[in-house]
Amino acid sequence: MTVPAEVLAQCLRNEPSGQEALYKAYASRLFGVCLRYAGNRMEAEDILQEGFIKIFRNLSTLHSHEAIDGWVHRIMVNTAINHYTKQLKFQNEVSLKYESPDATIPEDALSKLSYNELLRILQGLPPGYRTVFNLYVIEGYTHREIGEMLGISENTSKSQLWRAKASMKKILGRIL
Repeated sequence: MTVPAEVLAQCLRNEPSGQEALYKAYASRLFGVCLRYAGNRMEAEDILQEGFIKIFRNLSTLHSHEAIDGWVHRIMVNTAINHYTKQLKFQNEVSLKYESPDATIPEDALSKLSYNELLRILQGLPPGYRTVFNLYVIEGYTHREIGEMLGISENTSKSQLWRAKASMKKILGRIL
């Protein structure tokens, strides 16, 4: 969904009407991205607000208005990652608890869950698990790229993903 070039021009001139139009065009889709990375709605709203500030500040670096969809998505993902890394500086929480993926899950389990149920499961994961899961499974980054983004080793990324999946299987086993 590309917004008209005139809306971008208004944003570049710091016109509130253009900023409002750009926000309305992308807010709900980008809020979905934020929800996947955040632990709750309030945190997702903070990430969304911070992301839109970055979008408005850096709009002049956008080379083509046709590329805006991917550009705003990437800014929001990066904002969520930055939010996560800032949290790490203030937390000394490391989950070393071993989660056994021994729960047997029916093959059609995911199709039985609503979006909100899946989102609630994802938000219930520890921040590290949730972030790596999103970057690898949903965004399609490699473990090497994730390691570089988060300042962790490739093997730590793999371990976090494995633990995220194990935790999700355990939760799914309880509710299905």
